[in-house]
Amino acid sequence: MQKHQFEFTGSGWEYFKIWIVNLLLTIVTLGIYSAWAKVRSNQYFYRNTSLAGASFDYHGKPLEILIGRLIIVGFYFVYAVLTNVNPVIAIALLFVAMLFVPWLVQKSFKFKLHNSSYRGLRFKFAGSLGGAYKTFLLWPILTPFTLYLLAPFTHQKIKQYQHANSLFGQTRFSFRQGAGGFYAVYALTFLMILLIGLATGGVIFAMGLAGLSGADASSVMLLGALVYVVLILAMLLVGPFFSSRLQNLIWNGTRLGEHQFQSTIQARKLLGLYVTNFFGIIFTLGLFKPFASIRLMRYRLSCMSVVAASDLEGFIADQSIEKVGALGEGASDVFDFDIAL
Repeated sequence: MQKHQFEFTGSGWEYFKIWIVNLLLTIVTLGIYSAWAKVRSNQYFYRNTSLAGASFDYHGKPLEILIGRLIIVGFYFVYAVLTNVNPVIAIALLFVAMLFVPWLVQKSFKFKLHNSSYRGLRFKFAGSLGGAYKTFLLWPILTPFTLYLLAPFTHQKIKQYQHANSLFGQTRFSFRQGAGGFYAVYALTFLMILLIGLATGGVIFAMGLAGLSGADASSVMLLGALVYVVLILAMLLVGPFFSSRLQNLIWNGTRLGEHQFQSTIQARKLLGLYVTNFFGIIFTLGLFKPFASIRLMRYRLSCMSVVAASDLEGFIADQSIEKVGALGEGASDVFDFDIAL
């Protein structure tokens, strides 16, 4: 058993130069350069991420991304015009567009994995279109009718479709995390929200009593400020807890063949990053954003590792037989549809 730690060597100042140029050129070109900006940013993050002494790479083509984005923008333009001309047709068009979402998601996974590589070997996505419609249309539609009790199950199905249908060379990833773990994370998060909600309700109730008892305006304002403080604490506490628990749950249940992924991210440290990044972005009027992205990526990857059940060098060498065939896959794919799950 060999444990290989992910490493991220990106620098805040290096990425700031890329980010500021991307931002200015995107503004000057009225958004057209955003496709090239995305490729430059992805290449920087991929090439500065390494595992066992080798880095990843991103091969997406800006023109393909731009074409995909122009198609989406064109649809929104038609929809906006129809909303003012004939709202009934606009609603029908929106309904039809929703039917294409699973197809777009499947294309997104194929595009992203095909354009990602490690040691020159491409990743692949083999998820079926029928599986995409079941995962991204059927379960999400059923979830509201169960008062969202089906939400953790739906989330588990999404990650299972995404991870279990991904391949590196000839070897398929697997996802062995059941819905029970997702229900546990959702239940703990809901309990935190409930406790914070009760605390907020208590403060509001105290404000009402203070107003009825003739308290001065300064006391009422103080209690109002406490409500905002409680709400801010809620966002700061719940977000890192939910995010860290999910990352650990998902990646600790993911394998590549016989090799196991491990994630040990901590909510406390993630909270510290969120808070400092938030104030850094606020006080610099947004200029700290690239530094915040680098700090967050460095911490997340520092908590990720691969426990190899056999020699990782030999495993990668065995996959290289698939390299030539993988290079031609998805060449006509023009969709780069990002989703965060």
